[in-house]
Amino acid sequence: MNHRKLSAGETAGTYRITAPVTEAELLSIAKAFSRRRLAKGRKITQPALAFEYLQILLQDYEYEVFSAVFLDSQHRVISFEELFRGTIDSASVYPREVVKQALANNAAAVIFVHNHPSGDPKPSDSDRRITQRLQEALRLIEVRVIDHIVVGNDGCSSFADLGYL
Repeated sequence: MNHRKLSAGETAGTYRITAPVTEAELLSIAKAFSRRRLAKGRKITQPALAFEYLQILLQDYEYEVFSAVFLDSQHRVISFEELFRGTIDSASVYPREVVKQALANNAAAVIFVHNHPSGDPKPSDSDRRITQRLQEALRLIEVRVIDHIVVGNDGCSSFADLGYL
């Protein structure tokens, strides 16, 4: 992030752009802020805010990326990790690897997130099936699946909001 083009605003949490910026620089700034909001120790109290950060981070990929936000028992972020990369319309997700990462992070809960390069955030049948398999595998090690968010260009779909979890 180019800090030389930003300065703190008069109100906490606001910034002033001090020099012309390109669209790419604005996106870079937005991604840096989103990563910071998903940094270790941040508590996710409002899932809708997490959706915004996740959409900023994942919407521009030209291939599917399946990621997870691992959380502690207080729903504080332990880590945000990209777990699998795929093609323009699918990604292979392996429950065994997800379980290994959840254990390695000592997670109590997880939020899954993946993008749809087509731009449509509507969950597919295969999205629902893999989420169910992941939920079953993680239940055995007492890790709760809080949500699975599908990111598209025009927004996000939440499995929890849709009643799929």
